[in-house]
Amino acid sequence: MKITIHGAAKTVTGSQHLIEVNNKRLLLDSGLFQGKRKEAFERNRRSFSDGASIDAVVLSHAHIDHSGAIPCLIRNGFRGDIYSTAATRDLCAAMLMDSAAIQERDVEYVNRKHRAPLGKVLFEPLYTREDVVTAMDSFISLSYNRPHQILPGVRLTLVDAGHILGSANIILDIDDHATGRSLRLIYSGDIGRPGIPIIRDPTVLRDGCDILIMESTYGNSSHPPYQEAEEQLAALINDTATRGGLVLIPAFAVGRTQQLVYSLHKLFLKGAIPTLPIYVDSPLATRVTDIFRLHPEAYNGETREFLLKDAHNNPFGFETLRYTRDVEESKELSTLTMPAIIISASGMMENGRILHHLKRRIGDERNTILVTGWQAPDTLGRKIVDRQPMVPILGRQYALRARVEVLTGFSCHADRQELLDWAGAMRLQPRQTFLVHGEEESASSLAEGLVSQLGLANVAIPEPHQTFEV
Repeated sequence: MKITIHGAAKTVTGSQHLIEVNNKRLLLDSGLFQGKRKEAFERNRRSFSDGASIDAVVLSHAHIDHSGAIPCLIRNGFRGDIYSTAATRDLCAAMLMDSAAIQERDVEYVNRKHRAPLGKVLFEPLYTREDVVTAMDSFISLSYNRPHQILPGVRLTLVDAGHILGSANIILDIDDHATGRSLRLIYSGDIGRPGIPIIRDPTVLRDGCDILIMESTYGNSSHPPYQEAEEQLAALINDTATRGGLVLIPAFAVGRTQQLVYSLHKLFLKGAIPTLPIYVDSPLATRVTDIFRLHPEAYNGETREFLLKDAHNNPFGFETLRYTRDVEESKELSTLTMPAIIISASGMMENGRILHHLKRRIGDERNTILVTGWQAPDTLGRKIVDRQPMVPILGRQYALRARVEVLTGFSCHADRQELLDWAGAMRLQPRQTFLVHGEEESASSLAEGLVSQLGLANVAIPEPHQTFEV
């Protein structure tokens, strides 16, 4: 059996891990690489140019860095089955269509800007909305904890990863026909944090495995408790409102936006923040929130209890919260002069309505830009977190005068100790571990902890496209 780490090797984006066994090729996740636009476009376009060679795909969850290249596979000839939870399938339907629409719009703008001759296309999108429609026909939804044969000698079980709605750890029980061995491979996907709101805690995988492919995003850092993050959020909102400013929160449409809305709902009911208008200005986040409402089976006990007691009967809606539905409503937000909160996508500030809000608000020192998620190198979000004095937005340079605050407590990724606890719960220790989905410093720190604290042997940090015989 061979494992090739094609993406998320010494970086956090573009998860793609190829398993070759029994003359079949199984891809775990098919994520878009995010970074410098030209480099990202070329890497994503080249990814699995022979999509027909892939027999099946298993998705850990719907975030674009794990699912966003699926239509590229379709465009390149893939016609196999895609396995995921039902919630992941529903989220992908919205997210991949949004991704395709952005690409089509960006390409149209670039071709118009470069004045392509009539009938000639200078640039093409990675994929189109038609490719997404074809991709959605390939999904097969599986419930948690229901083993399913997906390829000869390969049985799949999905268990709750506690990361976002529908997220899963992937368990593969494999009978390797070439060697006569039976082994278990676990791919962690992204591991969630115990105690975060809305969704259930990560599953404890006590049985363990022979081969482990594990994320390492925060392998060298710690998060404050979630309750502390909510208290910091309330203090930050109060401070900004006192200055007469606006809190601008770039947030991922899936997971982070819903967490923030739920936390703001609780803070509002407790009177911990002033009564001020709160806007979710992201068409995708609005559609995704509707999908969250369709999957209460994924909620944790706290959220179910909250629903029973809440007069609104809705964790994602209350008096001062408004979801914008069209461009005109979004444009109206540029005229706001009173304190307010705007949550808008994208989370790394590379596209979407957040760019227009940043252009309008970034130069006012009364305002606060609140960053609650990891920012990839070379993105606008990373430049703002690094507090560069001038930052590029929509083709122009703007002075960064607004306050920049970073709250890691809202992360839905396990931190270093939580990652060690997750791996340490396994009775059968893996004989080979591959650390992915982490910058080199984070992966190296986690590797040291796995070896020194848990006694794991053979912990590797793969290079991009590195292949291992196991």
